[in-house]
Amino acid sequence: MPRRWTSFIANDAQSGRVIRALHEEANPRHRLRVEHDERTLLIHLSDEDGTGWTTIAVDRATRRWAVAQGLRQADSARLAHTELYRA
Repeated sequence: MPRRWTSFIANDAQSGRVIRALHEEANPRHRLRVEHDERTLLIHLSDEDGTGWTTIAVDRATRRWAVAQGLRQADSARLAHTELYRA
């Protein structure tokens, strides 16, 4: 029997709030966020229980990538970004 895939969803759009992150429908602590600037795309994925983060940094021009993990989203983003552009 095939496995059933689930999707990440945004909070209720009827609330009028700007929604910047997705979460797993059955587990709201498991979150996903994507952000970018002119040079880099950052994909942030929380641990299943929301206690840590994995960030994938992608160079938009070359599609080179780097991955880092940390307890805080900002820490994993900084590490992945630094690794991506290390000379």
